[in-house]
Amino acid sequence: MQITITGHHVDITDSLRNYVTEKLERVKRHFDQMIHINVILQVDKLAQKAEASIQVNGATLFAEETREDMYAAIDGLIDKLDRQVIKHKDKTQQH
Repeated sequence: MQITITGHHVDITDSLRNYVTEKLERVKRHFDQMIHINVILQVDKLAQKAEASIQVNGATLFAEETREDMYAAIDGLIDKLDRQVIKHKDKTQQH
């Protein structure tokens, strides 16, 4: 699995990179058949935005979160991705 973390108008520090990869471990724990994860962190004036797309077998899952704090935005993003991954896993197991 490949993880790509990019930033728009923000420098991706080691602490941000480690925080994102650490939080993505929670998503990988639920579903291990992910091919590629693309995370984009953006700063627009006062809004901190985190968005991610996960490519899995047969689908692409996308989520985004905007908050005033980047770490809070990442936490919200991971929560949304976690719910989507669990839902996708349930769909594939039912068929």
